[in-house]
This record gives sequence, C-alpha cells and structure tokens, in this order.
Amino acid sequence: QLQLVESGGGLVQPGGPLRLSCTVSGFTLANRAIGWFRQAPGKDREGVSCISPSGLSTNYAKSVEGRFTSSRDNAKRTVYLQMNGLNPDDTAIYYCAARRVPYLCSSSETAFTYWGQGTQVTVSS
Repeated sequence: QLQLVESGGGLVQPGGPLRLSCTVSGFTLANRAIGWFRQAPGKDREGVSCISPSGLSTNYAKSVEGRFTSSRDNAKRTVYLQMNGLNPDDTAIYYCAARRVPYLCSSSETAFTYWGQGTQVTVSS
C-alpha cells in the first residue's frame, strides 16, 4: 500500500524556521518526483515546491523562493521541506504528494497521484 505521511508541523513565531518531513512507504522513493503543496483557510491548494527523483532539480513558488528548501534522503525514504523566515501568510495545511513513474516535477496538483494527509503549520505570535 503506497503511503505518504507528513510530520513536523506546528506553531511557530513569525521569522522562525520549521522543517517538514514526508516519509513514504509502499514504493521506491528514488523513482518519484515529490511535490509540496499547501492550502490556507478559504483558499485553493497551491504548489509550494517540487523535487526531482534524484534531488538534483528543485523548483519553488515565487512566494517561498529563497526561504524554503526541499531536499530528500532516498535511503531514509524521506523528503524534507525546510522553511525559514516564516510569516503569517505561510499558515496552511501542508501536503506532500508523489507522481507516477517516470514523470518529473510539475507545479500542477492534478499531476500528482498520491497524497499525504497533511500537517498544519501556523505562524503566529
């Protein structure tokens, strides 16, 4: 059974860091592009970042570029999203998602087939 589980969410003060993890089971992580998405209250889900299967290529939404970094450890079956300089606009439920093999990164959520349950990130003083 293919599964993705996010962790690491929580409450953080503005300007602070947080690292999310996405741990997978039931498939070979090294073969798949992994995306991070988020959905704020009352808003549509939006793409945050995507990392290629090898980890050599990443892309980011303009709203997070320079603050967020995605990385992966295929041996640990885990993808990370390091978030720095958080602000209240980053408050959302964050999801990781996997594409079918052999597809590479995409900014569109419809391109991703497998999804985690999400983890809440709240940025507030």
